[in-house]
This record gives sequence, structure tokens and C-alpha cells, in this order.
Amino acid sequence: MANRTDPSAKSIRGTNPQNLVEKILRSKIYQNTYWKEQCFGLTAETLVDKAMELDHVGGTHGGNRKPTPFICLVMKMLQIQPDKEIVVEFIKNEDYKYVRVLGAFYLRLTGTDIDVYRYLEPLYNDYRKLRRKLADGHFALTHVDEVIDELLTKDYSCDIALPRIKKRLTIEAIGALEPRKSALEDDFEEEEEKDEDDQLMDIDAGGHEKDYYRGQSPSRERGRDRDRDRKRDSHRYRDRDYDRDYDRDYERDRRDRDRDRDRDRDRDLDRDRDRYRGRDDRDYGRDRDRRDRDRGGRRRSRSRSTSRERDRDREERRHRHTRDSSASPSRRGAAEDEKPKKKKEKEAKKDDGTDHPDPEIAEANRIRASLGLKPLKL
Repeated sequence: MANRTDPSAKSIRGTNPQNLVEKILRSKIYQNTYWKEQCFGLTAETLVDKAMELDHVGGTHGGNRKPTPFICLVMKMLQIQPDKEIVVEFIKNEDYKYVRVLGAFYLRLTGTDIDVYRYLEPLYNDYRKLRRKLADGHFALTHVDEVIDELLTKDYSCDIALPRIKKRLTIEAIGALEPRKSALEDDFEEEEEKDEDDQLMDIDAGGHEKDYYRGQSPSRERGRDRDRDRKRDSHRYRDRDYDRDYDRDYERDRRDRDRDRDRDRDRDLDRDRDRYRGRDDRDYGRDRDRRDRDRGGRRRSRSRSTSRERDRDREERRHRHTRDSSASPSRRGAAEDEKPKKKKEKEAKKDDGTDHPDPEIAEANRIRASLGLKPLKL
């Protein structure tokens, strides 16, 4: 119930006013101690007292992103939706600078484009100092005009996404907003008037010069008035030219940044392509050297094996020749005598009948041979 928007509140930009703050930040604000203790039950009248107690501005800070009292009061204003007159009084308050910044921030979130430019641009002339709490919890020095410039030119402020507004030149083109008038325009006009008075005094001091200038034609006077108007218009539209130059410089810087980013991306792609190409060439050369080395080693091993076998055959033939040549004649004769003996033994084996085709007769002849009997002849 305490976090619910006022039933009489109107929808802003087609949604609940509290939805202008992101859901994560809303949940952190609802769980904050300052919201529960100090913002409970506040109305448009009692909210002023809490706003007068503010001593700094900021969004969230610390590791757990704790919201500041300033952003809690902004959330409370979105919840109760005070009248436009109250918000304008906040902005026009010159005694309390934090009350003025609070009203300007709320109007930037909920106001129309014309109201934003109409009520916030005069605050450019407020140069009072402000304390701003940074994300790391430390404080930094800023000024009211810097905060107003951030609200009018940036997309984010105090961790809240600001609604988009039209350019001032566009609103001026449709006639809904008058050209911006610089606060220094009156000073420039006073300086011009002083210069004109000095010139008139110099003319009065010299009689000849007085008669000369008195006899000038009305066209000369009109030309002088035209020059004076041109100077005044130049000072008047100087701020508009500044805004136009600012937009042009911003677009030029954005194009330069995009061009530099594309150039860096192309350079990185070329560098990666060259690196991979060099790596592939090195791998291919390494593989080719390995294949050549393996082929050469295989060829050398094959040549070594063939030469080794050839040497082994040569050694065997040499040993066989020396062995045959070194054998004695008696040994040769004994070898020749052994050949007939083997033949006789083969013939004797054939005569004993053990090689008979009939296995029973061969078995009987074997028994008879062992007994010293003659074999059976069948």
C-alpha cells in the first residue's frame, strides 16, 4: 500500500509515473531505510520540509547500490504527483538550491518539451555549488548550471534514464518557443549605449566634427541604426549559433569515432588474417620438412639394410669357402665312405619289410626284425 501510486495521479507518457524509474532501482528504493522511515505518509506540503533537509544530490552508491535521499524524494514525487504550480515554486526557490534541483529533476521526467526548456533554461544563470555523491560513495563538487545542462543534454542522470525531448531548434521552427535570450544581452546593450554616448561626446567636443556630422544625410543615420540593430541581433542569436555549432561538432565527433572504430576493426581483421596465414605457412613448411626427413630416413635405412644383407652373404660365402678349403683329405674320404653306408641302411630298411603297405604285415615284420627273424614276403 505504501508503494502504490496515488489513485488520482495521471499517467505520464502513457504509463504509471513510477515506471519512469527502472524496476531494479524502484525495488532498491522500496527496501531503503530512508524511504520506509522518512518518506512514509508524505504529502505535497510536507515534502518541502524533507527537500529542505537535503545536503547532496546523486543516484545510487556503494557496492550494493544504495539509493540516496535525493532519488528517494524524486520517487515520492512521482508517487504522489504534486501540482505543476508546486513544482514551479520548487524551481523558482532561490533560498534552497537542492529544492530547486529536485523540482527541475522532477519536471524533466514528467514535463513537456516546452515546459522543460521554459523553466530549466533560466537556471543556467545559477552558479551555486552542489555536493554530488558518486557511485563509489565519495563526494564531488558540481554546480547548479552543470546539473541543468546534464538534464537537457544527456540521456542518463542520477542512474535514471531521462525521457527524450525534441531539439530546441525544432521547437523554435514550429513557433512554439521563442529564441533563447542570453543573460548577457543586457550587458552588451549597455556597453553599446556607452560607446554611442562616448562617440556623441567626442563629436560635441570638436566643432568642426559637430558640423560635419550634423550635415549628414538621413540615409547615413539609417545606416548607423541598421548597424546598431545588426549588432544587437548578432548578440541575440549568438546562443542559437552556439547550439547549432554544438550539434554540428557532436555529429562530426560521432562520425569520426565511428570511422576510427571501423578502421581499427579492419586493422585487427587484417592482422589476424596475416597471423593465421603465416601460421599455416609455417605448419605446411614444417610438415613438408618432416615428410622429407622421414622419406630420407626411410631411404637411408633401406640402403643400410640392403648393404648389410649383402655383407652378410659375402661373409657366409667366405666362411664356407675357407671351411671347404681347410678340410683334410682323410675327412673328405670319410665323408665319401659314409654315403654308401647310408644307402645300404636304406636298402636294409627296405628289405626288412617294415615299409609294407599293409599295416598289419608292416607291424609283424617290425616284430620279426626285432627278434632277428626274416620278414614275411607276401
